[in-house]
Amino acid sequence: MDTTTLPALLNVDDPMLRLAVAAHLARYKGQSRAHTASDLNAYLRWCLERDVMPLQAQRAHVELYLRWLQEIRHLRPSTVSRRLSVLATFYRTCVIDQILDHSPAEFVRRPHVPLESPTLGLSHLQFEAILTAGRDSANLNDFALVAMLGLLGLRIFEATGTDVQALGEARGHRVLSVHGKGDKTAVVPLPPAVGRAIDRAVEDRVDGPILLNRRGRRMDRHAATRRLRALARSANVTTARMHPHMLRHTFVTTMLDAGVDLRDVQVAARHADPARPCATTELATTSIATRTTSWLRSWPQPRDNRTCRIPDDPLWWWSYSPKRAPPNSRSALSGIDRATPQGPTGPRSPRRRIPVGYACAGSRVAFS
Repeated sequence: MDTTTLPALLNVDDPMLRLAVAAHLARYKGQSRAHTASDLNAYLRWCLERDVMPLQAQRAHVELYLRWLQEIRHLRPSTVSRRLSVLATFYRTCVIDQILDHSPAEFVRRPHVPLESPTLGLSHLQFEAILTAGRDSANLNDFALVAMLGLLGLRIFEATGTDVQALGEARGHRVLSVHGKGDKTAVVPLPPAVGRAIDRAVEDRVDGPILLNRRGRRMDRHAATRRLRALARSANVTTARMHPHMLRHTFVTTMLDAGVDLRDVQVAARHADPARPCATTELATTSIATRTTSWLRSWPQPRDNRTCRIPDDPLWWWSYSPKRAPPNSRSALSGIDRATPQGPTGPRSPRRRIPVGYACAGSRVAFS
């Protein structure tokens, strides 16, 4: 185990605590170990500042720690719930190793976390503005960062952890080998726009990371967040809290807007089990319905007979005039033309309508 992942603020006079922490972190690897160590270190630091021995803590101490996270630090319920989960797992490991008789976090009430995340992806116009700002930026890594997150749907640690050696070819197409969650490696095809953005960032280098910070070192998630916020300011894109995962939501939302099947979107996003609905795609459909509802309040009635009917559920179906053939939608990853599914003709009552060209702006943004 790398000693840098061990929490630093431990009492050197308590070897049992150090052994318990090391035994718990040994159950994880990679980024999971680093994130678990970070959350556990926050609790150990809190105990150290209040002269509380972590292995002698009671349920009241854990409750006070949660109140401190909520009322003093003002962290979000999802963050508080995650840190409590890490703490409960640590004490459960201590019980398994017979270091403790019972876990003080066993009967602690967890904060309520809503099933639907409040995070929304960027709209099509905002995403296009971010792409334009990245393309025009003096930093060549900005456009590659936006393209890898928004057009490939990579997670931030996947984009920042990819090296130049991961670029290759397969069956005549340029591909990128990505080391994703669960220690799994996926081969992702590169659209031409993303390939050109990566080539600009790599230049003549033959090894090393693809994305670099200002110091010429590997870009981390904090540097990526700062670069995206700078691009958002330069593009006059106002969001409540710009962060890299918003572009992954935008990637999923754009594909659903373009008419790509939900299962194909889940496969493109590389979820663990595409056979069942997942949080990102459910969030994306909610994001589509939310943004569309806000558009419909002020959007005038179109005179064109090519219209989009929005049913009660978040996913919509397209309806066209019989005299016109439905256009094809193109997947940003696979490049396969897919005919847009015909709308239902049942008793479902249609709502207000928006022009197809505006709703399908994602297909144009992805290949701009």
